[in-house]
Amino acid sequence: MLGWVDDVTKITLANRNFRTVVSTTQHTQLTLMSLNPGEDIGWESHPHLDQFLRLEQGKARLEFGRTKGKVEETHQVEDDWAFIVPAGVWHNVVNVGTDAVKLYSLYSPPQHPAGTVHATRADADAAEGH
Repeated sequence: MLGWVDDVTKITLANRNFRTVVSTTQHTQLTLMSLNPGEDIGWESHPHLDQFLRLEQGKARLEFGRTKGKVEETHQVEDDWAFIVPAGVWHNVVNVGTDAVKLYSLYSPPQHPAGTVHATRADADAAEGH
């Protein structure tokens, strides 16, 4: 296949892993995520890439900041909301609901090795050296 084609809503809702990379090209990567109630992605910044995220299911708090130690903005997001995190902006997504948050992310350029699967956040943190 010359490109990636699938029902992104269907595969995002079916994903049970903390992180599943489903497509990696030279310039962009599609990653699915599932956050259990109370779980978060973790306060992070990507200095060299922009990130687009879309929430397919759940309720979450989106946090933004200019520095590692300070949340400067929060936004309540839910089903069908999308957000863009510019390179260098610190951010976190926190599941504040009672159901799993299901989302997908586009990284430009790719952030994770092609085919990455992290069943849990602990697996992701260990792989990334946190």
